[in-house]
Amino acid sequence: MARPRFLPDNFTLALVTTVLIASFFPCQGRTAEVFNVITDVAIGMLFFFHGAKLSRAAVIAGITHWRLHLVVLACTFVLFPVLAIVLRPLMTFVITPELYLGVLFLCTLPSTVQSSIAFTSMAEGNVPAAVCSASASNILGIFLTPVLVGMLMSASGTAAFSMDSIWNIVLQLLVPFVAGQIARRWIGGWVDRHKPMLKYTDQGSILLVVYTAFSAAVIEGLWHDTPWPALVGLLIVCGALLALVLALTTFIARRLGFNREDEITIVFCGSKKSLASGVPIAKVLFASHLVGPMVLPLMIFHQIQLMTCAVLAQRYHARKQAALRAAQASTA
Repeated sequence: MARPRFLPDNFTLALVTTVLIASFFPCQGRTAEVFNVITDVAIGMLFFFHGAKLSRAAVIAGITHWRLHLVVLACTFVLFPVLAIVLRPLMTFVITPELYLGVLFLCTLPSTVQSSIAFTSMAEGNVPAAVCSASASNILGIFLTPVLVGMLMSASGTAAFSMDSIWNIVLQLLVPFVAGQIARRWIGGWVDRHKPMLKYTDQGSILLVVYTAFSAAVIEGLWHDTPWPALVGLLIVCGALLALVLALTTFIARRLGFNREDEITIVFCGSKKSLASGVPIAKVLFASHLVGPMVLPLMIFHQIQLMTCAVLAQRYHARKQAALRAAQASTA
């Protein structure tokens, strides 16, 4: 039986189910302490395998295209935060201050790796450059995201973040990542052969963090303090933010004279935000009851970006095929 087109992917369904379980059956007390320990271990394993999966050869293949990489990094770590600050009056008009902080956190995160590369490939863009840009974004995000969060949250007058959290980032995220890179020499072949299985390790870690985060947030009154109109407003904010960034990345790529393949890479790598990195980083940076409101905008943005970029990648592909057919017809 074919899967209905309107039905989200299995991971999105799992995320929604996890949020519902946390909403009705939040973990607390001793159970919450146990879940937090398990979650910390899972996060360490998640970043260890991120390091082990990252191919150095693929990164070197695209690293010489420095102009493209600078544009992608600027879109990820400069354009997004600037838009969040400039559009704050409009955003806070339709969402709560807590959700706005979540959008602010979203805008400091690195790009995705797998989906950026997959959509670039689907659209027939510069795949080696996409591998390099997306990988560099995630590595730099371990350092840049905490710094940006500290600057932006301080400017917003919140004490949700402490610069001491950078040390926790190093211990829980960077050290396992570097250990994975070192261990790749011995386990790289096994990791490459078992990537489909390791995908469930990634997803399982994220679901654990989401459950513990939303449990703490629900106990602190997340749904009681968040009106339904604000959730609808959050959908609008995430959709509008993505549309604006897609338009700006396309304009910037063309204005700077990049070819079609590089434009595709800039659009798909520069417009995404990583759920796989964002949820663990939020767990490390923020107090447990604040993690839920922080990752809620990211979860919504993540799903919107996947659906939108899938359509956009198909359009890029269709345009190239139409251009090829036109060229063949003109030479026939």
